[in-house]
Amino acid sequence: MQKYRIILPVIAIVLLVAWYAFRPERLFVNRRVHEELPTAQAANSTARLLASGKFHSVVHATSGTAAVYQLADGTRLLRFTDFKTSNGPDVHVYLVAADDATDNKSVMNAGFIDLGSIKGNIGDQNYTLGSDADLSKYRAVSVWCKRFSVNFGAAALSKDRVAQR
Repeated sequence: MQKYRIILPVIAIVLLVAWYAFRPERLFVNRRVHEELPTAQAANSTARLLASGKFHSVVHATSGTAAVYQLADGTRLLRFTDFKTSNGPDVHVYLVAADDATDNKSVMNAGFIDLGSIKGNIGDQNYTLGSDADLSKYRAVSVWCKRFSVNFGAAALSKDRVAQR
């Protein structure tokens, strides 16, 4: 009986820590987002497309389009459209200083700018870019799980694709 008084609390603590680390319920719970492009609300302002690319899967199935726009007031933003990926415990959006982010190592070795936590794992969403985001250097986007250092998916941003639109 004395063993159970020690073992049961230890098991409970281990399970709690494992749940917090892995957050398994997020595999089944989606967070949907639907943000408009800010210029859609102002009839006479426009957004200029600077670069775009399609998401490809790395560790988790990821799809949609990433595009960088410059608004009439000079603000630049990264926009995800028709976006879909897995949910996770600590997923962030990174601008990566590389041509593409095809694996985990390429993100860590190239360097990145953390644009913050992902707003949702499904849907259209916007992320404001700071003045330090030089698009000639930061040419890819990664959907990155910080907790496990895993690249869910990525999109190579290209100015060539802008001309094709």
